[in-house]
Amino acid sequence: MLFFRHFLVISASAFIALSYNAIAYGAPKPNPLNKLKDNSQIEFSNLSGDAILEENYLELFYHHEPWGIEIAQITEEEREENQTQRQIQPQTNPTRREINPPQDLRPSANPLLFPTKPEEVTIKTTKEITLLEAIELALRNNKELQQERQRLEVARANLRDAQADLFPTLSGQIQYIHTDSTNTRLNIAQFPQSLNRGPIDDRLTGTLALDYSIYRGGRVKAQIRRSEKQVRQQELQVEVQVQQARFQATDDYYQLQNADAEVEIRRASVIDAEQSLRDARLLEQAGLGTRFEVLQSEVELARQQQLLTRSISTQKTARRQLARTLGVGQQVELITAGEVEPAGDWNLTLEESIVLAYKNRAELEQRLLDREIQKEEETIQLSDIRPQISLFFNYDLLDDLKDQFDLIDGYRVGARLNWRIFDGGRAVARADAAKIRSQIAETQFADNRNTIRLAVEQAYYNLVANKENIASTTINVQRAEENLRLARLRFQAGVGNQSDVIDAQRQLALARGDRLVAITDYNRSLNSLQRQISNLPDSQLFEVR
Repeated sequence: MLFFRHFLVISASAFIALSYNAIAYGAPKPNPLNKLKDNSQIEFSNLSGDAILEENYLELFYHHEPWGIEIAQITEEEREENQTQRQIQPQTNPTRREINPPQDLRPSANPLLFPTKPEEVTIKTTKEITLLEAIELALRNNKELQQERQRLEVARANLRDAQADLFPTLSGQIQYIHTDSTNTRLNIAQFPQSLNRGPIDDRLTGTLALDYSIYRGGRVKAQIRRSEKQVRQQELQVEVQVQQARFQATDDYYQLQNADAEVEIRRASVIDAEQSLRDARLLEQAGLGTRFEVLQSEVELARQQQLLTRSISTQKTARRQLARTLGVGQQVELITAGEVEPAGDWNLTLEESIVLAYKNRAELEQRLLDREIQKEEETIQLSDIRPQISLFFNYDLLDDLKDQFDLIDGYRVGARLNWRIFDGGRAVARADAAKIRSQIAETQFADNRNTIRLAVEQAYYNLVANKENIASTTINVQRAEENLRLARLRFQAGVGNQSDVIDAQRQLALARGDRLVAITDYNRSLNSLQRQISNLPDSQLFEVR
């Protein structure tokens, strides 16, 4: 009875201590993203006409519990000074659409698929997709994004591993020993009257051990905080990869649009060259033209056909590049839908764009988390030379199956104090290394900030230049078309010559190509600017279903 009283007292003490720690760590912590979501909102207007942000996408980053990010260690003044509060605006769109790509665009479920026959890589399906469908396919199939999500699950498992140190460990052991000792047989033979038992010994023993660490020099709490920050850091890395997948899919889509339009321009040039050749032959038959002019037209037609062949080759390469980025099947070829036109307007100034990029980019918050992780690492290393206090309780059972006594039990209860007073300076040296790595993270923060500004400025300047080029090249195309029309009329009337027509055809092809390049570069610059700022309200990101 006395034993069970002791057991109840010890169990109650351990439960109270455990509950205190669980309350301390289980209390809901303020989610830093709530603070970021409530920041002053910056208005955007028509960054992309069809762009839609589905609110469920944000759950990818906000639904995980517990967050456990000790952002309080980074003061609010410091965050405001560094301008790293990332602005994310979940919006509910009343005209929400669900973008679901066709099922036959899904890749094989077997990542180790290895085609061995030509027919297994022969193109059998040609699909026309929109930009929104291309982005969703990229978010579904992007291999780098899948790897980052898997690393996020690893980080969450590591967090659960660190939290396990908050609880006591309970272990048990049962052992049966059968002994037929030669020494015992020898003693019985020599002194048969001195022993009242046989040579065989059967024993059953059992042990139940309960250990609980009360204090480990701050290691347990620091490890948990470090793991929480690592989870948050990996969540940000998933976000970075999502943005990169969106950017790459959009960029490759615009590249394919450019290749498609280039093919159409070259085909139009071939048609113009064929028309000029027909005119030259008719004039030669009528006695108004020369054989030299016919040969000129034939050479120009061959040149335009050669350029068309090169454009078709570039188009096929661009289609395969888009298929690779979107991760579609081996037998699928993609074509774009819609005409090449400017994707939208950017109505923020350069200064507003730079500040918004500082607030929204996940990479800057990652560097701050690197610094905080190294501070926790410093605490972990110093805990090795701090006292370690733990409680233990052992309960033992013993039963000799060969004697006439019943089961015997007993217990031990106590506390341990371990203290490594001197370790040659190893713990301090490791803590100093963690402190230096924290300073490196601060330097990387400054470098990333400058890199982000440069990238925003470069994309912004390209956007402005290409927007101006669209207006000028559009007028130039109209002039070139009129110039070709007049040159052909003069040649057909016998007033002009074939060289003027060929030159006008080349000028029209160049003007059309310049306008196409201006529009494509504008769209790519807009896409790059959206990537450099990130987390815009209409970044064309969707919940992956």
